Amino acid sequence: MCGIAGFISLNTNNVTIGRLKNMTDIINHRGPDGEGQWISENGIVGFGHRRLSILDLSEHANQPMHYLGRYTIVFNGEIYNYVELKEQLLKQGYSFRTTSDTEVLMALFDRDKENCLQHLDGMFSFAIFDAKENTVFCARDRFGEKPFFFSYEKGKSFVFGSELKVLWAAGIKKVSNNKMLYKYLTYGQIENPEDQTETFYENCTRLPQGHFLKISLSDLTIEIKKYYDIDWQNINYSITEKDAVEQFRSLFYTSTKRRLRSDVPVGSSLSGGLDSSLVVTVIDELIQGTGQIQKTFSAIFPGYAKDESRFMKMVIDKTNVEPFFVTPDDAGMIANLNKLSYHQEEPYGSSSVYVQFCVMQLAKENGVTVLLDGQGADEILAGYHSYFPVFFKELENAGSPGYKEELSRYKTLQEDMEKVHRTNSGMANMVNKISPDLLNFLRKYYHSYKKSKTPDFYSKDFKAVYQTTNTNGDSSLSLNEALYKSTMKRGLHELLRYADRNSMAHSREVRLPFLSSELVDFLFTLPANFKIRDAWTKWIMRQSFSDLLPKEIVWRKDKIGYEPPQKSWMENPLFVEKVRSAQEKLVSNGILTKDVLDHKVYAGGAGQTIGNSWSHFAAGIIFE
Repeated sequence: MCGIAGFISLNTNNVTIGRLKNMTDIINHRGPDGEGQWISENGIVGFGHRRLSILDLSEHANQPMHYLGRYTIVFNGEIYNYVELKEQLLKQGYSFRTTSDTEVLMALFDRDKENCLQHLDGMFSFAIFDAKENTVFCARDRFGEKPFFFSYEKGKSFVFGSELKVLWAAGIKKVSNNKMLYKYLTYGQIENPEDQTETFYENCTRLPQGHFLKISLSDLTIEIKKYYDIDWQNINYSITEKDAVEQFRSLFYTSTKRRLRSDVPVGSSLSGGLDSSLVVTVIDELIQGTGQIQKTFSAIFPGYAKDESRFMKMVIDKTNVEPFFVTPDDAGMIANLNKLSYHQEEPYGSSSVYVQFCVMQLAKENGVTVLLDGQGADEILAGYHSYFPVFFKELENAGSPGYKEELSRYKTLQEDMEKVHRTNSGMANMVNKISPDLLNFLRKYYHSYKKSKTPDFYSKDFKAVYQTTNTNGDSSLSLNEALYKSTMKRGLHELLRYADRNSMAHSREVRLPFLSSELVDFLFTLPANFKIRDAWTKWIMRQSFSDLLPKEIVWRKDKIGYEPPQKSWMENPLFVEKVRSAQEKLVSNGILTKDVLDHKVYAGGAGQTIGNSWSHFAAGIIFE
């Protein structure tokens, strides 16, 4: 796990070691164990790297790394199946001087060029200079676990880095993208699902997940291509429950085992939910007899209604782990808001992001460099209750005889939970019959419309230019389609960004067993009733591991995650000051009118991001 940077220019005076060092110094938190800068013989390409040593701790594995006298790479991430790939490459005549995954990636690129991406199980962003072909090849992993930002001026320059601040350190001006800012303040949209390259800053572009980019150095032109997507419509209706359980278990164990490969200590984050509990228990089983003790890291909130300590204790009592706990509070959040915002770089949804920040700091304080985490399971296994409506709609549209029975079981099992599927008569029910996603969109849009019409919400100039930029409604006709959109279009990307920045802020690495592409591809071949059944989300997962986890966790109905007492935190006078400061910046930059400063700061819960004072605070960070 590292930080990468690069400057490519046909004007060789622009490519200097000093500039590259400025770019890598700004992300020293991503790699405190070493650094390197390098310029090609022709003076056109400059690479920079910050290293967090995890595999092959020797200096031989430092970057930029060279191979076969032809290739030079800067690489951020991990190739989890590098052991298996290396065995293949050795048989084919390739030799290696390190035990790192970086060198394996370079050999694989020499053999397969862009097709090497099809063989990788990992999280990554990298750039490879090919001196023979006079090209630079860049790529990002399938789901976007590792970031890759760039700024491109056609025929003149291409600048890239692991974080946006690398581009600014290279001389790219930091200018807000007001279209994204409007969407965030109005709709709470943190990424643009219609254009995943867009960021909150002008001339700062994101390479989408599952894409590669190739640069011709002769004229500095680029081409971007997609190399991976989920085939969510290819469903295997003939698979048996027994075979599905066996395959899921096998793929998950393989994924977890590979993600334990490390030359530094590995632990896990434990929230008490189904996903993280499964990761912890599987690790515990895999390391039995090795003498290793798994360290777990958790955030707890004693006395808070949504504290999950009792579920954490069930897992801890069942396994041989050494637990560590942190209790984030409002004073800590307020003290660390500037640091958190500096690392996140773009607006974030709630104080839950700060809780994760604290868990990563806890891991650092206790000497664990790598943490496995359960992120990604909700999006591929239908873990959120918001998936129920589209599931019911799919059954109803298909004329399934089980539709009424599933709906009845849902009403019985989830009667004490928030009702997602509405069966009342009236206009809402009519719209819901057409599209439950459209109903949710209309509710959000109506709220946002009222807010956007409020005289003191936007200045006239800002509103006149951007109020026509609306978020389109969405209608998924099947559960698989909804899960695909959550995984590849919206939702998961935000969570992955939070995790990357929070972990790297403390020089930690997060690995996600649920995001093995083999596992994800398999789960998308399963029919909807393998994901939701008898009113249970993640049905195949609960069924597959009911023998391993405490039954109170296997059959949990609620879904919480890192949810702190945000409302009470926001009522702290010091936080109110932070909000006021952010609002003043938005006023001075022509976004809000000064009348907004006369209104009381609204304190909302962690799930309430639209139209509250948190959005004003988070939007204000782009003007820092």
